[in-house]
Parts: sequence; C-alpha cells; structure tokens
Amino acid sequence: MKWYHYIICFFAGVFLANFVPHFIQGISGNSFPSPFSNPPGKGLSSPALNVIWGIINFIIGYILLRAGKVTQNNKWNLLSFFIGAVTMSILLSIQFADKVH
Repeated sequence: MKWYHYIICFFAGVFLANFVPHFIQGISGNSFPSPFSNPPGKGLSSPALNVIWGIINFIIGYILLRAGKVTQNNKWNLLSFFIGAVTMSILLSIQFADKVH
C-alpha cells in the first residue's frame, strides 16, 4: 500500500460518517444544518437538501472507500477508515450540539 491510501481511507470514514446525520434527518422530514444553510452549518436546510447532501457524501465516501482499498485483510487501512469516521462523528456531535429543534 502507498502512504496516500491511508489518507484516502481516513477521508472515506469522514464522508461516510457525515452521510448519516444529513440523510437520517432528511428522510425523517426534519430541517437540519448543512453547508448550504444561512449561516452555513448553523441555520437549517430543508429535508430534501439534506437528503441530497447526505447522498453526495455517501457517493464520495464510497468512491474513497474503494480507492483506499479498505478490506478486512488490510488492518491499517481499516484502522485509518475508522479513525476518520470516529473523528468526524465527534466533530459533528460538537457542531450539532446546539442545533435548534
């Protein structure tokens, strides 16, 4: 494996973790912050926009997952993927902690 595969795996985890809240809130019919809201990341975006944003994150994450060659047999790539997912999950929990309901 090349060194950049680990970076690709990390960002695969980041994008796939970011997919979850936007997609779930969107398909649940809830407005939720997105980069397209006003102010970005603080205001609320429509459920449809969040579904679209979630799907975009999913597609990018999947492409990176494949490019990073994440498999059960490659433990270092898998670890890099999980570190990316955990990092993004923690950052999202901090970002959305004060979300208006």
